[in-house]
Amino acid sequence: MTNCPFCNLEERVIASNDSANVLLSNPRKTAGHALVTPKRHVEKPWELTNKELQDIFALIWDVEQKLIKAGMGDGVDVRQNYRPFLKQSQLSVDHLHFHVLPRTLRDYIYSVSEKYDTELFADLDDTERAEVTKLLK
Repeated sequence: MTNCPFCNLEERVIASNDSANVLLSNPRKTAGHALVTPKRHVEKPWELTNKELQDIFALIWDVEQKLIKAGMGDGVDVRQNYRPFLKQSQLSVDHLHFHVLPRTLRDYIYSVSEKYDTELFADLDDTERAEVTKLLK
């Protein structure tokens, strides 16, 4: 795609393998916030090949270890969002990508939003458990 920022990375790639690239997120949520993308333009996670999945996760694990070893975080969050209902923008790119975010106990993300996470969770009731279990089996 000609207008896809992840298909035209050029100098932004900082690591790669056969099927995937690593680049720094801009804008970012934490220092060291990296993105791992398939080289091929893919929008839906289930469109990835097994080889692409293996290559993506090999890079994710490499990035996680390097960020922690460098002291950029004590842990790492890995996220992938599939939200076709959002228009492409600086914060929403239609090219599949995985966020790798170095984290500490009371980092900026925690102080701004995650300290409220307990209010977002609800108990799993028996009806939902049964319905979703049946769906996913």
